[in-house]
Amino acid sequence: MNLALFDFDGTITSRETFGAFIRFAAPRRRRVLGAPFFAPLVAGYRLGLLSGSEIRARVVHFGFRGLHADELGRAGQRFAEEILPATVRPTALARIRWHRSQGDKVLVVSGALDVYLSPWCKQHGLDLICSRLHVEKGLLSGRFLGSQCVNAEKSRRVRELCVPEHFPIIYAYGDTKEDLDMLAMAHRKFYRWQEIT
Repeated sequence: MNLALFDFDGTITSRETFGAFIRFAAPRRRRVLGAPFFAPLVAGYRLGLLSGSEIRARVVHFGFRGLHADELGRAGQRFAEEILPATVRPTALARIRWHRSQGDKVLVVSGALDVYLSPWCKQHGLDLICSRLHVEKGLLSGRFLGSQCVNAEKSRRVRELCVPEHFPIIYAYGDTKEDLDMLAMAHRKFYRWQEIT
């Protein structure tokens, strides 16, 4: 049995889903009030002045703090059913199916949120490592539970779940610099669906 590690946003999907989920699930009033505040931050990210992790942390705090976790969970389920299918690359699903047909262990390792990734992965019979939201007394605190699952955290969590040395071949698929640590673990690395050495 080999190990196959797949990033989600931009690898399994054709576009970013984190922002789409914020627009789908955050209360309308917060979206309207937050748009002018977050526009300069997004520009800073595109210019390389802010990290994606910083922006995601601020967006989660602004968009979700104080909401009922159950409500967000229901929104995540709907998002997984109604929005994600149109974003998933057929070639990615075909590659996942190929790995499963070989008997490989397939892990989705993503900085995206568990509230919508969990139902999607469950539907496809895939194991999941991802970013999770912190909940206190049934309400979202506006923080992540632990670290966001990006950069070195991806490879750390993979090692926490399984022993890489037990797999003859490790495959890894990613599309941004946040995936590079995970790709470094692999014998066969695919960056934006091109194999690299």
